[in-house]
Amino acid sequence: MKIPIDGVQAFVHVAELGSFNRAADHLFITQTALTRRIQRLEAFVGLRLIDRTTRSTALSPMGKDFLPLARRIVDDLVHGLDRLRTTSRLGVGDVTLATLQSVAFRQLPLALRMYARKYPHNRIQLLERSGALVTDAVREGQADFGIHIQQEANPDLSEEMLMRDPFVLVCSRAHPASKLKRVAWSNLAGIDLITLGGASGNRRIVETQLVKAGLQTRGRFVVESTPSAIALARENVGAAILPAAMNATTVATGLVEVPLLDPVLYRTIALVRRRNETLAPAASALYGIIKTRLSSGRR
Repeated sequence: MKIPIDGVQAFVHVAELGSFNRAADHLFITQTALTRRIQRLEAFVGLRLIDRTTRSTALSPMGKDFLPLARRIVDDLVHGLDRLRTTSRLGVGDVTLATLQSVAFRQLPLALRMYARKYPHNRIQLLERSGALVTDAVREGQADFGIHIQQEANPDLSEEMLMRDPFVLVCSRAHPASKLKRVAWSNLAGIDLITLGGASGNRRIVETQLVKAGLQTRGRFVVESTPSAIALARENVGAAILPAAMNATTVATGLVEVPLLDPVLYRTIALVRRRNETLAPAASALYGIIKTRLSSGRR
């Protein structure tokens, strides 16, 4: 059923202006085009709405009954379109972003500050997740988009790389490994390691490399968050394998970052969104700011 909205609009203008000529001028169309719109509307409802002669134009009884509803239809449509245009032009709206906890802690705040200054009326909800839980939140529609560790291609999702981040060994200055300029993975034997467990996206990457180096897949101390790993390393409980982008030495005093070699192992941070789904203007604006800001620090 194709509703003749243009006919409803034409009907309201004729009723309010009392003339086909003035209504046509107001709509910037010809009288012939206006007449056709009215005729399509009347054919659709099966009633005569306007009685027109060579000398006068008047609403029929059914037209008079229909006019208040027609006005509301046109007003609602105009106001609705205005709201959409405002949303598009100003990027107004709320955004839900799923992100790795480590990114939320280090790289994201500056981008959010930039966004807040440009869009002061928008609200942002951060879903801080570990590893695959970010991906799940995006796939299931809990978040508009996310920042996660890049994974194998998924037909439902689209990814854009932000940065490649090498892993390092983080330890206290009092730890023997702090004197090393670099350390190979195979030489981690004998070091009490602090590794990330749970749903951490780094877990699979690190454990795969530990197996290749002939080491236990899990360290002596297993934690679920990067801040906990840093806290243990600071107390010289062990040495943590963490992404360099965490800048652990700036998070806590007395720490050293030792590059891990043979091989240099990276995690890749990427923006993730649902494929073939348009972001709302507010979310699109935040997506663009994060992409520009975090990509500028790409390693």
